[in-house]
Formats: sequence, C-alpha cells, structure tokens
Amino acid sequence: MRKLAINQLRDNPALSPEVVTQFVDKHRSPIIEGQRATFLFRGSADELFVRHRVVGLPDPLPMKQLPGTDLWAATCDLPAGSRVEYQLETRRGEHYERFNDPLNPRVANSPLGSSSVCAGEGYHIPRWTRPDHEARAGELSEHHIRSKALRRDQRYLIYTPARFNTVLRYPLLVVHDGPEYVQFAAMRTVLDNLIHNLDIAPMVVAFVPPGDRLREYANFAPHARFLARELVPAIEERYPLVETSGSRCLMGSSFGGVAAVSTAYRYPGVFGSLLIQSASLVFTDIGQGHGGGPVFDPVVKFVNKYRAKPTRLCDRMYMSCGIYEPLITPNRSMVSVFREAGITVKYEENRDGHNWDNWRDRLQSGLSWLFPGPQKYVYE
Repeated sequence: MRKLAINQLRDNPALSPEVVTQFVDKHRSPIIEGQRATFLFRGSADELFVRHRVVGLPDPLPMKQLPGTDLWAATCDLPAGSRVEYQLETRRGEHYERFNDPLNPRVANSPLGSSSVCAGEGYHIPRWTRPDHEARAGELSEHHIRSKALRRDQRYLIYTPARFNTVLRYPLLVVHDGPEYVQFAAMRTVLDNLIHNLDIAPMVVAFVPPGDRLREYANFAPHARFLARELVPAIEERYPLVETSGSRCLMGSSFGGVAAVSTAYRYPGVFGSLLIQSASLVFTDIGQGHGGGPVFDPVVKFVNKYRAKPTRLCDRMYMSCGIYEPLITPNRSMVSVFREAGITVKYEENRDGHNWDNWRDRLQSGLSWLFPGPQKYVYE
C-alpha cells in the first residue's frame, strides 16, 4: 500500500517551514486516503486533540507534533461513506480551547453552534438537499394556537406544497423540533425537491417547536394531548386533509423521537405512521444505571414499560440511526420490539453521528417510503 502523505512528509530529510507550508497548502485538512483520515494543525501548544462523538474512536484523539516543525497530525480509520463532525482542542498550560479546524472550510451547523466536517470517500451531500431552480417552492406560514394542555400560546409553522389546491386532500406530517428541521436540515428545500421529483406525495407539514424540550419530549402527557387533541384537529379544520390515521405521520429526532413514540403510545389510532431518527430510546435490562442523567429517567421508565408489554402504536414506522452514535445499540434493539408488536418497520443505518446533516440525508428514504409519490412506479 502507498505510504500515507503525512508519513512521506515525516521521511523528508529537508523538512523546512517552506516544505510544511507547501504540504498544508496542497492537502489542507483532513487528508482522506482510502479508509484513513489525517487531521492537521499548525501552531504552538502543549497538547492538541481531535474532539468528536464517534463511538469506536478514542476521544480525545491525540495529535502529535512533527519534530522540528509547528505541524501537528493525527490519523484514524474512516471507512468509505463515512461522515463525522469534529473540533480541535489545544492545551496551553491549564488553559483549554476548543474550535473548528482552521484548515477545513467545511462546517455543519446546529442549535449548539458549528462543527467541522470530515467526509470519507464515497460520501456526497444528496443533490435533493440543495435548492433546485426548477422546483417550485411551497409556502411556509406561521400560526398560533392557545393550548389548554400546555397552558400557553403555541407557535407552529405550516408548509403547503406548490400548486396547493383546496379542492384536493393532503396527508399531514407533524414534525418535532420543527424550526430546527427547517433551519439545520433544509427540510423546506427537501420537501420542495422531493415533491417536484415525484418522490413523495404533496403534503401539509406542521413544524412544531418545543417549550421546555427535555421535559416535554420525555413522555409528557400534556404534550401528547396537545398534539393529538388540539393541534391535529385545528389543522384539519383549517386545511383540506385526508382525515384518516393512515395519512397522518408524527416525526422526530433524538428526544423528539421519544416524543413521537410516546405520543403514539398514549393516543393509538391518531397517527398511522412514525418517522423517527436517532431516537433517544434508552432503556435498562436490569437496575437503573442507564448513564444518561436525570433527564433520561422518564424516558427509561417509559421505554422499559413499553418493552415489557409492546403495543401496536402505529401501522408503519421508519427508523434511522448513525452507527457512530451512542444511541445505535438501543435503536437496533427496539426494531425487533416494534416488529413483534405488529408494526411494519423500515430501519436504516448509516456511517454518521448524532447530527442534523445525518437526519437531513435520510429524509428522502423515510418520506418516500411512508408517502410515496408517482415516481414509486419507476422504482418498482
């Protein structure tokens, strides 16, 4: 096998600052060579690390300084098709600082900030996640509802597809963490493109933000009552929807996935399908040592109860999870539990982590399976 570029540099007998500069300018960071990724940094520090949330790799991943230079490097495995997010961390004395990779312009955004992106060979951002000038844009409007269950005014966004026609009837998709899906998963663009490409049926989508997210999404009865008894009837009164459970889908990622499952559990028959991504369905087989902290206590209690006596909370369920995230094990375990309850489950894994780009990249697969458009006949 060909020697890695960083090792060729180490073996260079004329390792001058100019040579290092030429190397960095040529390769940037990270360097992807087959199934290996090499991270680079130039500067002074007592220690330097690559920080990430990739299960299976050391975290932090220590970087080593090339003798006689200001160049630091660390190499790790990165199988084809992988996509991971990371930052760098320096230690200077007792001071630690974490930041995005200055040699890598590629970043991903989330409500917590941004991270650098390392993409392995074979990974490509799906074309249908980017704006397409040929796809007509749907409309996004803001609405408010007074919720007795939540005891507050609740804001939500409604997406109606291009060529929306009040004579027709549409399926309804309700999305937890709705504004975040619009902002960080490009979901409005995705819907426009998938509808334009006939991959999915035209639909009405409600993007719903949480209040106290970790509390309301952790099997919280008022939240479930708000969705099933207040929000869905209000939307059905305002928009021409197919008023059957098979045409209603509840969606969420992470804690939002827990909220989707627990709501369907409390109100079976309201939502015919669920779309859950990297759901935080943490459970214990013995004891209470789930390791997630107090916010996970109600989640674990609910999932343990459901696993002990599974029920058919919907007809169909699409599940996805990244194999590099800690939630991969509970998600894998729950697939058989849902299937044994009589739910038709489509489950997909991918080489990514717990992040919005991962969830964005799975939207076409999930939505086209649950709400296929005319293009399904071409696929079949």
